[in-house]
Amino acid sequence: MLLKQRVGFYLEDIETPAGRTTTLIITGLVLLSSAIFVADTYQIPPAIRSLLDFFDTLIIFIFTLEYLLRLWCAENRLQYVFSIYSIIDLMAILPIFSGIVDVNFSYIRLLRWFRILKLVRFLQGRTLFGRIGTEDTVIFARILFTLFAIVFVYSGLIYQAEHSINPKVFHTFLDAVYFSVVTMTTVGFGDVTPISQTGRFLTVLMILTGIALIPWQLGDLIKQLVKTSDRVETNCPTCGLALHDADARFCKACGTRLEKIKN
Repeated sequence: MLLKQRVGFYLEDIETPAGRTTTLIITGLVLLSSAIFVADTYQIPPAIRSLLDFFDTLIIFIFTLEYLLRLWCAENRLQYVFSIYSIIDLMAILPIFSGIVDVNFSYIRLLRWFRILKLVRFLQGRTLFGRIGTEDTVIFARILFTLFAIVFVYSGLIYQAEHSINPKVFHTFLDAVYFSVVTMTTVGFGDVTPISQTGRFLTVLMILTGIALIPWQLGDLIKQLVKTSDRVETNCPTCGLALHDADARFCKACGTRLEKIKN
């Protein structure tokens, strides 16, 4: 393969050792950067904070290199730029400009909390999760990740919007998580209240998300649990799919005849 084709292959592949390593590295960097954001909301020694800032800057440069490589390898670059994955990747690296342009781009820092969404790419189709579990495991992972990402992103945004002007109420990331969960579940204790226009706007979005998206995701999770409970474990000798309907004679994925489990 040409160099561009080889790079593009390893950025998407999880079958080969090199492709799997690349996926694990990107996943690890996303989780590390998210942990740095959370740690940054707490009182930590200046030396450790400086070290975390260094790692965060390094991670941004790595993600920038990844974005440029994906853009370089794309067959249709214009189509890739406007794809959902490209937009997520771009949001992950835009905060680097907040250090260059200080005033007009201050709200770009809010986008760093969207970096967790980069993991969406690895929860589609035959992914790393698909290699260590069944098809249902991948579905469970997608639903649970969606719920986790919603809470994480909203918590980061509301913390970023409120902490500077309302530090006693939104003191740490955990305070923001508490507010997000209470708001999106429409419990609304009222003991934590945003005072900025941005914070109130985010609160409205949280309520709408809690009314619409979260029940939908929880409903899918419950349906999947009910669906899985009606299946039996019968490994397909061809594709390896483990769970099938109790009366299934052929694999629904590849059509291979299934051998009945002997009692």
